Amino acid sequence: MNRTRQTLFAIAILLSGSAAALAEDVKAGDLVISQAWSRATPGGAKVAGGYLVIENKGTAPDRLVGVSADIAGKAEIHEMAMDNGVMKMRALDKGLVVDPGKMVKLAPGGNHLMLQELKGPFKQGDKVPVTLQFEKAGKVAVSLDVQGVGAQAPGDAGHSGHMDMKKMPDHSGMKMK
Repeated sequence: MNRTRQTLFAIAILLSGSAAALAEDVKAGDLVISQAWSRATPGGAKVAGGYLVIENKGTAPDRLVGVSADIAGKAEIHEMAMDNGVMKMRALDKGLVVDPGKMVKLAPGGNHLMLQELKGPFKQGDKVPVTLQFEKAGKVAVSLDVQGVGAQAPGDAGHSGHMDMKKMPDHSGMKMK
């Protein structure tokens, strides 16, 4: 392998963790929905989480009251909360308030969309359409950008996104052809 090819190969590996395209911001009334994403699902998985940021730029509160997705038989708004020292997940039956001038983040380990009874897998690079239902803004269509199985944030390919160059073998003495 010549030096140019090696360099291009190394660059491709380094960039693979951060090259995911992120969802476009969606505006609905006074709300802006951004950073909509999910994780790839392992084979046979029947549930997936959805994550995003909702910003209310208006002067009145709005409430996320529902979610639906054609790929899921059931979809709910969930929270993760400590209960007597145990982390528990539960549906938010009354939805999630987005106060004026505030931002609500749905993220792993906290509030999130729970897509259940999946009709197919989520594959890295897919865009999964979901519909959010708000009290005031109404129905809002967004697409979840599917990241790697272990992703913790949008644009994360499911690993740290970089290589530890200190653990790479030393090839400085190799002859290049």
